[in-house]
Amino acid sequence: MLLAFDYGTRKIGVASGNALIGTASPLPPLPCKNEQPDWQQMAALLDEWRPELVVVGLPLNMDGSESHSSERARKFARRIQGRFGLKVYMVDERLSTREARERTATRGPDPKVDSMAAVVIAEGYLNGTEPVTP
Repeated sequence: MLLAFDYGTRKIGVASGNALIGTASPLPPLPCKNEQPDWQQMAALLDEWRPELVVVGLPLNMDGSESHSSERARKFARRIQGRFGLKVYMVDERLSTREARERTATRGPDPKVDSMAAVVIAEGYLNGTEPVTP
């Protein structure tokens, strides 16, 4: 079992993934305050689900280069790894929000989109997208 995160500065999309059957399901997003996750809520989530590993989306530019958002996501992933001692991987999340909007038929801001993007990230990992370390 894994948990996947779509890191954002206002909220973090969350999904659970099952490697045995290769599927993922959205969970309620976690709020951020001043671009920081609520680490107590994160601890409670990780304690409840007890994932074997965590997957964080890596936002890359369309040409594959990294951006300021990439570094923030990497920092988030490293903090999870350091604070909770979990194995953390990152996967390319290009177009995950677009796919999440298509799946939820949402055009504007919607909390379902964040967690559906995390589903896309989890499914990418489960379907063999090459993971990288934070």
